[in-house]
This record gives sequence, C-alpha cells and structure tokens, in this order.
Amino acid sequence: MEVRKKLAVLIDADNISPALCEALVQEVAKYGAASVKRAYGDWTTPQLSSWKAMLHEYAISPMQQFSYTTGKNSTDSSMIIDAMDLLYTEKFDGFCLVTSDSDFTKLATRIRESGLVVYGFGEKKTPGSLQAACDKFVFLEALAVPSNGAESKDSSKPPSKEKKTRQQLNQDTKLINLLRGAVEAVSDDNGWANIAAVGAHIANQSSFDSRNYGYRKLSTLIETTELFEMEKRNLRGNNAYDLYIKDKRFTA
Repeated sequence: MEVRKKLAVLIDADNISPALCEALVQEVAKYGAASVKRAYGDWTTPQLSSWKAMLHEYAISPMQQFSYTTGKNSTDSSMIIDAMDLLYTEKFDGFCLVTSDSDFTKLATRIRESGLVVYGFGEKKTPGSLQAACDKFVFLEALAVPSNGAESKDSSKPPSKEKKTRQQLNQDTKLINLLRGAVEAVSDDNGWANIAAVGAHIANQSSFDSRNYGYRKLSTLIETTELFEMEKRNLRGNNAYDLYIKDKRFTA
C-alpha cells in the first residue's frame, strides 16, 4: 500500500480569495494528505467573513492574528512562526504555502533546506522570487475552471487561466529554453526524449506547471509550440504507449 505524504497546508487568508478554496483542496489532495490545514488572518474583521463557510466545509482551522498596526499585515509573522514549529516536529513530508506574498520566500527556502518539499499556490500576481523558492508553484486561477466547462457568471470568482497561443509560447524565451534544455538533457543519441523524463527534469530545476500557461498536460503545451517532433512508441507490448519528443532543430 502506497504511503501518502503528510502535508501541512498553511493559508494566508488575507491574500487569497475563498472562492478558490474548493479547487485548492482538490489540488492538494493530488500531492498527499493534508494532516494540518490552517488559515491565518484577523477573523474579527468583515473582510474575512466570506472565508468562514469555507473553514467549516473543509475543516480548516482559523488562526487568529490581530492587526496591531493599521496598514501592516500581521498574518505573515504568525504563519511563519507556526510553519517553523511544525517543521521542527519532523512529522511532515512537505508544506503547502497558499499565498501571493513574496514575504514567504525565505520560509519556502528554509523548509526546502530541511529536505522537505514545498508546494506553492498563489495568484498570477505572485512575485517570481516566491515561485522559484517552491518545488512546484501553481497559479490558483489555473485551477478555477467551472465543472461544466463554461465561464462562470459569478463575477466574484476569478477567471480560469486562458491558454496561451503558439506565438505567445514561442515568444517566452525562458519557457522555450527550459523545454529545449530538458529535452537535450534526457535525450538519447538520436535526440529523442521520453516525455515523462522531460517532465521530471523540469520539476527538478523549476516550479514549472503547464496549467499556468492554460494547458492541463505538458505534452499538449509542447505540441502547441510546434518546435518538437512527437512520436508514440509501444515498448511494453500492450495497449499503453510512451510519448517521445525531439527538438526539430536537430532533425536531419
């Protein structure tokens, strides 16, 4: 029986919309069991009133932090102290930091230095420093897709992540260099690379998630760029197949 990772989920309620809570909980479940779920903020203020229903529905513990100074977010220090306390218990395999605040960059780095995995969840506005400090970072807007596939009519809910076009993807030099570098690193003598190995190599060096570009699968994103050849191979003698890709620059 597979042992699931024990995760501590810490939510900066001051900077995250409660409309994203359902999608967040479902996403976290893909990585492990949320042994601890805490949301931080000043629960005496009306700004967090819409969060209260989510706390009950998803068994999230509210952590009270009074705002001692006007205009200053006191949630950060409380969440960081709790994270370090949980880290020192050595009972967890990883942390899920749900925030768009760059102030948590050092916390993510410190947790990773202890050998634990850090999953980051935030909005598109999240600074690159925090994204890079996490093993994996997911834009919450990329998760907020209505179940019926239609656009939500509730304007209070954030829009789903739009797919980037081929031209937009190819103009993203950082993305293309990341893809090409990963393919080259794991390719065979003929330049072909298994898509699973490519994905693993990317995960080892960045917080990349294809959904942040509007694509559920890495293979679909790569196909959209039209910069790589793609080939299905049945190497196991059953109905399953493996997908291999090759940089078109090196095609004879």
